[in-house]
Amino acid sequence: MADPKGFMTTPRETPQRRPVDVRIKDWREVYLEFEQPRLRKQAGRCMDCGIPFCHQGCPLGNLIPEWNDLVWRDDWQEAAERLHATNNFPEFTGTLCPAPCEAACVVGINSDPVSIKQVEITIIDRAWDSDLVKPQLPRSGTGKKVAVVGSGPAGLAAAQQLTRVGHSVVVYERADRIGGLLRYGIPEFKMEKRRLDRRLGQMRAEGTEFRVGVNVGVDVTVEQLRANYDAVVLAGGATQARDLPVPGRELGGVHQAMEYLPLANKVQEGDLARSPIHAEGKHVVVIGGGDTGADCVGTAHRQGAASVTQLEIMPMPPESRSEQHPWPTYPMIYRVSSAHEEGGERLYSVNTQEFVGDERGRVRALRLVEVQRTDSGFEPVAGTERELPAQLVLLAMGFVGPERAGLLDDLGVELDARGNVARDEHFMSSVDGVFAAGDMGRGQSLIVWAISEGRSAAAGVDRYLTNREVLPAPIAPTDRPMT
Repeated sequence: MADPKGFMTTPRETPQRRPVDVRIKDWREVYLEFEQPRLRKQAGRCMDCGIPFCHQGCPLGNLIPEWNDLVWRDDWQEAAERLHATNNFPEFTGTLCPAPCEAACVVGINSDPVSIKQVEITIIDRAWDSDLVKPQLPRSGTGKKVAVVGSGPAGLAAAQQLTRVGHSVVVYERADRIGGLLRYGIPEFKMEKRRLDRRLGQMRAEGTEFRVGVNVGVDVTVEQLRANYDAVVLAGGATQARDLPVPGRELGGVHQAMEYLPLANKVQEGDLARSPIHAEGKHVVVIGGGDTGADCVGTAHRQGAASVTQLEIMPMPPESRSEQHPWPTYPMIYRVSSAHEEGGERLYSVNTQEFVGDERGRVRALRLVEVQRTDSGFEPVAGTERELPAQLVLLAMGFVGPERAGLLDDLGVELDARGNVARDEHFMSSVDGVFAAGDMGRGQSLIVWAISEGRSAAAGVDRYLTNREVLPAPIAPTDRPMT
């Protein structure tokens, strides 16, 4: 283990966020640098618990105690090796994952858990800064061609794994840049896109091919796809947003979150001078209390909203674990994200009844009512109706599954009871040679699950194409230029 007494003598520390009045004026990541001597002490809090429940908490099975120990010993190169052994993209999870590993940390039973996520992001940042991250080339080619449809974390993980074992991989993306929600759904202040771009440079140097602006099922037909590739991985995500069919939904100024957030990201990419859906000077209401809603809150703050209010139909969660969420499960507790810290109001146990418009056909307010949860659902509380000013309403209520029209319908894949692509134990759909990974098969989930599923689907594809039970290791990292 690392420091034998670290978990008893060292309190938990996490990096500070930049001052609110400073960070809402830019789009850079919100956290200040965490000095490595302090991080080493945090890694030393790992207690060598015998049965590392952090493994159970992490869908990737990250070797957390091992790289904590290596950081404590200042062996950063080996720490990066162990980190990459289970995770293709630790910079994505290190910035975006809600850290179920920390919820499962044994130290967290009666104390504050180890700062696992901070150790992870520091290892990979130091690895990039020290030029330790290199392309990994296959030992030999297989002659097999694989198409990956979708370039989010699941598709990228599958593509990298398959390229590294010798298959010729082409990733198709219908947007104009690679990255899926990593590119256009996640605001820059949560993950700067330089992290994505440098990893894509590594993948290109390894041999993965990317084709953007291609809507598979339209620009490339299913017949062409099956004729040109030996296997297909569906990783297009769960992009059907949940709607709110109440009176006034058709009014101008009511938008889905995924109409709003990509435009803000395109401004940061330099494609637009100003987003056509903008919060400046407006009373903004975000409907939905999850991470996507928080992303809308932080974006609205940076655009200069007059006010921001986030609505959630569920009751306010407790401050600490309840009996319904015992350790080591991931608890539903009250959390304050960086976006919430920046201002605005959060209302719980409320439901929207109607959007109210002005003479121009644009939203000016919404009517809401307080609700109480019953066995049959949510019942309105009489006498609690009120209007809330709103010139911009953003719907962030989650996603109901993958889009079926086009690709899925044309392939004829079977769907499960939730409307996702049904898979077997090797991630293959009901159509021979067609696999599904990430939200398209799992439903809306976490980035860490997407990477895990991409890796698992890649193993299933390789098994299908070669009958290998274990993916062979690539050759030693190369100094091939990354662009």
